[in-house]
Amino acid sequence: MSTSATSTAPSVAPMPSVSPRDLAPGVIGMALVGSSVTVSRSLVGAPLFASQAVRYAAAALILIALARVAGVPLLRPRGREWLWLAGIAGTGLVLFNVAVVRGVAHAEPAVIAVAVASVPILLGLVGPLLEGGRPSRRVLLAAPVVVAGAVLVEGTGRTDAAGVGWAALALACEAGFTLLAVPVLGRHGAWGVSVHAVWLGAVMLAGLAVFTQRPVSGTVPGLASGPAAFVAGLGSLTAGQWAAVGYLAVLVTAVAFLLWYRTVAAVGSGRAGLLTGVAPLAAAGAGMLGGGSAPGPAVWLGLAVVIAGLALGLRGGDARA
Repeated sequence: MSTSATSTAPSVAPMPSVSPRDLAPGVIGMALVGSSVTVSRSLVGAPLFASQAVRYAAAALILIALARVAGVPLLRPRGREWLWLAGIAGTGLVLFNVAVVRGVAHAEPAVIAVAVASVPILLGLVGPLLEGGRPSRRVLLAAPVVVAGAVLVEGTGRTDAAGVGWAALALACEAGFTLLAVPVLGRHGAWGVSVHAVWLGAVMLAGLAVFTQRPVSGTVPGLASGPAAFVAGLGSLTAGQWAAVGYLAVLVTAVAFLLWYRTVAAVGSGRAGLLTGVAPLAAAGAGMLGGGSAPGPAVWLGLAVVIAGLALGLRGGDARA
């Protein structure tokens, strides 16, 4: 008796198309993050840790109040969840903002914005692995396109060696902000991850402000100076700097965090990472509104390239790599 067998390779389900409703929160969140680069320039001369501690403390109170009004339960972290959430706070909040504020003192905002926009490559590679899947071919192809468009929009900008270092740190921290949230988004959701990361970040920054900042002129920097330095640092903020802190607390923290984590939970970190290409577009727009020059041909070309990259990476029908 003769038999015939047909061997077929195991099929891999294509990636479903994503809904604009799922992408819109991430787009808005990244636009707010992009605008923060220009706003942060006003905080270059401010006591860094004290101002950022107030920012995140205010954002935490806002998020908790909104969660209560919306009837969203906030679960208490347990076990290793504390480590993931502390990692988000330590990298995505504390170190990232140190890198941005210190970076714009050595480099033009374009340098920092382009560094942040380079994160799709990291998220496209590492994110799906943390989520139990494999990287998408289409996302991996689209990520360099989005990054190239971001570079065209912002240009390379002027910087020095320190600026390059701060930009690299901002890139790593921006990736950590998303990747470290993957293991805890399932249980805590966008609300829980945002609230816990923000209040932990506020505590970390307040501790740094108390033990490291010395706003009194003529003293040796880096020595512990106690709570008085924290209070004195806040008292030295100008009206414009307080306005910047308020903008960062409400829009770039409370609002943007919720929007971003909602999109990450809905479409995955790999695809969501492509939306970071929106940040340099927003940075360019914010710079123009702040008195900068009108966009040139390279900016418009970069805009088209970013849109093409997003269209390539976000449509469905793609088998996993």
